Amino acid sequence: MKIKLTEGNFLKTGAYMENNAAVFTFMAQKEDECSIVLVDKNSGAAETVDVPAGYSLGSLRSARLEGFEPEKYAYYYIVNGERVIDPYATRIYGREKWNDNLRSRMDYEVYCGIDDSDFDWKHDICPEIDRSRMKIYKLHVRGFSMENAGNKKHAGSFEAVSDRVAYIKRMGFTSLLLMPVYEFEEMTIPAKLSIPDYAKPEYAKVNADPDTDKNENTKVNFWGYTKGNYFAVKASYANQPSDASNEFRRLIQKLHKNDMECIMEMYFPDNTDHNLIINALRYWVLNFHVDGFRLIGSKLPVTAIIQDAMLSRTKILYQEFDMSVVPENKKYDNLYIDKEEYQFPARMMLNHINCSMKQLLNQQRKQGDNIGFINYISSNNGFTLADIFMYNDRHNEANGENNLDGPSWNFSNNYGCEGPTRKKFIRDIRNLKWKDAMMLLFLAQGVPMIMAGDEICNSQYGNNNAYCQDNPTGWVNWGNEKSKKANIRFLTDLIRFRDTHPVISEAKPFKFCDYKAFGYPDMSYHGKNAWIGDCDTNKLCVGVMYCGDYSKENSEYIYIAYNFYSSREKLALPKLKKGKKWYTAADSSLKESFPAEPVECADQQYADVSPQSVCILVGK
Repeated sequence: MKIKLTEGNFLKTGAYMENNAAVFTFMAQKEDECSIVLVDKNSGAAETVDVPAGYSLGSLRSARLEGFEPEKYAYYYIVNGERVIDPYATRIYGREKWNDNLRSRMDYEVYCGIDDSDFDWKHDICPEIDRSRMKIYKLHVRGFSMENAGNKKHAGSFEAVSDRVAYIKRMGFTSLLLMPVYEFEEMTIPAKLSIPDYAKPEYAKVNADPDTDKNENTKVNFWGYTKGNYFAVKASYANQPSDASNEFRRLIQKLHKNDMECIMEMYFPDNTDHNLIINALRYWVLNFHVDGFRLIGSKLPVTAIIQDAMLSRTKILYQEFDMSVVPENKKYDNLYIDKEEYQFPARMMLNHINCSMKQLLNQQRKQGDNIGFINYISSNNGFTLADIFMYNDRHNEANGENNLDGPSWNFSNNYGCEGPTRKKFIRDIRNLKWKDAMMLLFLAQGVPMIMAGDEICNSQYGNNNAYCQDNPTGWVNWGNEKSKKANIRFLTDLIRFRDTHPVISEAKPFKFCDYKAFGYPDMSYHGKNAWIGDCDTNKLCVGVMYCGDYSKENSEYIYIAYNFYSSREKLALPKLKKGKKWYTAADSSLKESFPAEPVECADQQYADVSPQSVCILVGK
């Protein structure tokens, strides 16, 4: 290759094309010996180009190479004799095939590349879903579409997820949260593990793959929570790895056309350069129209992120924020607290384990003036929603860590049998608990989130830390979809009710007073007597009323009766304004929980609530 080398551009880190030349800018001290190694992707022939110390500014080295063809060449750096993969590389060559055993060879190397793919966004508009409308569906691209996938050719790919966008939207979800989709190394050194027979059921076995010679004892970094190449789309998640970037863009474009948004999880180890983090977030927003990020890491430049002008309309989900550093003139609320504080009071109440009604209700009404909250009862870290009511204990033996990994406190209950059972009364109580959990989650004021497969009672067979289970244990089993149509219908009806009664998900905190003089507080609690004020921590039954007059879209009053006792309970119903009556809109204890039309209550003074159930009344 005929190369002309000149000084580059220090304003942008990484490698990119600029006026028929490639610019390479990377971290290096002026005293370092630096080279760019160009690799012919067809022949493997390598050519080394030394970068003079004079091409330095601060701790950056930059060179422009005329004659570089991104479709023909890969590259890497050599700094002081050490091979360096560009942390800003927009393509990674060598990981196109998921868990390819070739990469375990000592002489195998990955290379960097420049992604100069063109894409027509066709006037794409980010939907900017208001937090009062948000409902999050979280998934792992590979795990979502491997088991019983509709199109085997698309299995494990962005295209497979795209094929399911209509399904996710029909249920009522507005936001797709993707576990890491940037390049990361999933290969680990194969370990021969001694696994007892009872921990190796047929459904947990890895399908044999003669091409990669995998076996059931090979551990895989399935989830991707490790140091990654934060500017490159994971090629093995694409149906056509060479087109991974545009395949991901097409998924995002389809989401936007359906008034849905794409949120990416980004995991950064503690020693990650803060400038790289900011630049990575900007890159995905600018080049992929990503709508938000769930940030994972304990030492992140959070202040810089929330003050960054380019990210001011990008949703940021993180465990905590210092609101004093938020710009005063901010018009768009894009910050969301995301941590596990909702799931524990919910699980404890659902399963009668040291439960506190006061703690639960505090979570149900949790909302900030300028900040949102993400609520979930299950996620990838811990039991699936179905397993919370199927297993008392974790069963992680197959992970190879002597069942010591994963959360030890799950606040779960198997209701009489560890794992699946044919006993109808146990299956019935588990299904009721599943419905109660969904009711809690989607009737809470904060943003609800479920894990893909929770809607069809997906199980991980008691494994509450499936980080290495690239097999049916860690995959969504779509074989359950037909048998769980009633669950999908229940969830769809529940989300529709939330959407049509926005007073439940108000974007501002409730004040528990009649500050607009409608005759009722915006929100109030009720027990065996109406208007109890605060709720007794030890009570397991309470009614919560939302005054519909405080909603601009639907004036119906909402009364939610929570009964977690094992007996029927009566709750007092507040007297409505003249001409209004109470109607039953939903009852988790009924087979068909949502009637076609609300049914007028025979008793307008008391709600008779079934054991361990949630009932919704509307006053109209």
